[in-house]
Amino acid sequence: MSDAILVLNAGSSSLKFTDFVIDGDRLEVKVGGKLEELYGRARFQVRDAAGAVVGQRDWPEAAPPRHEGALAFLFDWLGEHSGDAVVAVGHRVVHGGEHYSTPVILDPVVMKQLHALDSLAPLHQPHNLLPVEILAEQRQGLPQIACFDTAFHHTAPEIAQAFALPPAITGRGVRRYGFHGLSYEYIASVLGDYDRRAASGRTVVLHLGNGASICAMRDGRSVASTMGFTALDGLPMGTRSGNLDPGVVLYLMQELKMTAKEIETLLYKESGLLGVSGVSSDMRELLASDSPRAKFAVELFAYRIVREIGSLAAALGGLDAIVFTAGIGERAAAVRSAVAARLGWLGLELDAAANDGNGPRISRADSRVAAWVIPTNEELMIAKHCLALMGR
Repeated sequence: MSDAILVLNAGSSSLKFTDFVIDGDRLEVKVGGKLEELYGRARFQVRDAAGAVVGQRDWPEAAPPRHEGALAFLFDWLGEHSGDAVVAVGHRVVHGGEHYSTPVILDPVVMKQLHALDSLAPLHQPHNLLPVEILAEQRQGLPQIACFDTAFHHTAPEIAQAFALPPAITGRGVRRYGFHGLSYEYIASVLGDYDRRAASGRTVVLHLGNGASICAMRDGRSVASTMGFTALDGLPMGTRSGNLDPGVVLYLMQELKMTAKEIETLLYKESGLLGVSGVSSDMRELLASDSPRAKFAVELFAYRIVREIGSLAAALGGLDAIVFTAGIGERAAAVRSAVAARLGWLGLELDAAANDGNGPRISRADSRVAAWVIPTNEELMIAKHCLALMGR
């Protein structure tokens, strides 16, 4: 029997998990998978490190497991099929606020402080924390550790975090936080293996998925990000609007008489690629579609990325490299091509064949700005933090 760290990423009706076996100071994936539709027709699937399906189960719609039943089932399944002992659980938590710039062992005091941030990430924070509360009852004494998507951006200078608002407001913690930090932290940790100049220089990393943002790094540390006070800011995303003139919100309230809840639903769930295209929030479906609106949504996505890269390159005082990561960044060659085509002025020359093959280097050898495709691994980053906090 080996010790293991279980990494959890909980959503409103889903639970993604990865089980890492501890081998000395190394971590190896044993199994990973997800439980979905936890409040309806729930289903469970788990794969081994090679990607083979090693377990499946469905629940009837009349008897959904909910998060409580899903977690109990998961621990029972792991106990029966892996034989390893889970010695800690690492949780992805979106918001750490002003106080948490590093991972932390969870206790009631910390949980109260984190729940105070629920309104800053309403689609994520309460759901990220729910399994912590359930496991505190189901698995008493099991160490649980929170790793924050905001933590990596605490190195950004004060001016990059500030809004032009009165101190009476900014003093309440209203500032730019930035998100997807676990993904950026992982890329920073491995970038030197690909490009030492990029790792020690001025690099822009594009985390492009259903949630999307860009981070400017100098010497592997965050100096600016497209996301701000919430994970709604910056780029258009699968269903989120991204950057928006605040006057639009006032218009929605005053002219269309929309409530705060209706505006929240519009901006978080009905906008972005889905709202613009009217087709889908999935980039794969948009790229395969003949719909003019789908094509426009893709063009808008690429255009906004380029606009933000220009802004971040200015914040860095130049650019040595860009890195594409996450689902769209790692797999959508057409999106990378559309972005690169608009960055020739910065010195980026794309290698079309390498881009079609998903890299890892997708820029030409003589390109002044290097371009890379590097898969992210937020789960491994969380597991490493857990190992360090446990003193192992």
